[in-house]
Amino acid sequence: MKVLEHYRPPQSSADGQTDLISVIIAAYNIEEYVERGVRSVCGQSCRNLEIIVVDDGSTDRTGALCDRLAAQDGRVRVIHKQNGGLADARNAGLAQAQGSFIAFVDGDDWIDAEMYEKMLGALKEQDADVAICRYRQVYRTHTDDGSVDRAVLFEGQEALQYYVQETEEYAIQNAAWNKLYRKEILDGLTFPTGRWYEDILFTTKALSRVKRCIYLDTAYYNYIIDREGSIMNAQINSRTFTDQIPAYYEKTAFLEKLGRRDLAEIHDYFFYKRLLLFYDGLERTEDENKDRFLAELTRIIRKDKDRYDKAFKCPVADPRDYRMIKLFLRSPARYSRRRHWEERVVIPLKVKVKEMIGK
Repeated sequence: MKVLEHYRPPQSSADGQTDLISVIIAAYNIEEYVERGVRSVCGQSCRNLEIIVVDDGSTDRTGALCDRLAAQDGRVRVIHKQNGGLADARNAGLAQAQGSFIAFVDGDDWIDAEMYEKMLGALKEQDADVAICRYRQVYRTHTDDGSVDRAVLFEGQEALQYYVQETEEYAIQNAAWNKLYRKEILDGLTFPTGRWYEDILFTTKALSRVKRCIYLDTAYYNYIIDREGSIMNAQINSRTFTDQIPAYYEKTAFLEKLGRRDLAEIHDYFFYKRLLLFYDGLERTEDENKDRFLAELTRIIRKDKDRYDKAFKCPVADPRDYRMIKLFLRSPARYSRRRHWEERVVIPLKVKVKEMIGK
């Protein structure tokens, strides 16, 4: 890994933009947002684009708006298909992509005008297989932007490693939309159809193929966090158990098959921590399925207890997490009481001490 302070990707003239980028935009019932999203791609400073908008069986005006945008810009092509979900829509776009480089945008988000010029310029200058950028988290009331004036060059499977470690310093993430891929990296890869959380395994497999990755620590993508009806805005639900948790198991199995048992154990650590967070979150809700979901989470956590010794002793693990999951195994009720006590007493006390020290 090499940190490039104050890195500036090269600019390219219109005549020098010879590489075609295929941008795949999935859209389903987002008439309020889709025009802004597609226009942000059309307005890129990098002009050599193939813009494939996949209308995934929308029942509102989304499809008609996409057709109108295509009539205004010859680079836009609209695929109208029966509703099959985000993964199926992206696969439909991938099947028709002709570009040497592939990118994805969710139709309710939007991107900065220089996003693909910067990412392509950096990718080519650094001879990388994929470029990744930071993104802004857009809420109804505010926007979070953690941009830093630097880039990071990852060699071999270093990007995969930091992704699995969920290193907050680098916003690699599961998401497909903050990445620009050389097309050959994605050869034979598709998103798992009919499932939510489709990015988890797709991104793991793609990053495992990368020989060099350039990460731009600048936000060019604007990701809406709290749109009503968004998959990512959904709380714990049946899809958590049918789609998300199975995807994490598949990720572990893939990493083991790849020969990266070390990363599989690190992934397990974060997965089991996440299960406890799911449990904590559910306890605070009034969901009608609360008791059923809590029982299912308890079953999963207990089922995997033989894997905990390695997972919670991996290099990045916090020993306190191991103590908490062992407490859960002894008694979920005692675990919950401990969590509530920490939140009411321990955490506020720590905050108060820090404030006093600060004075």
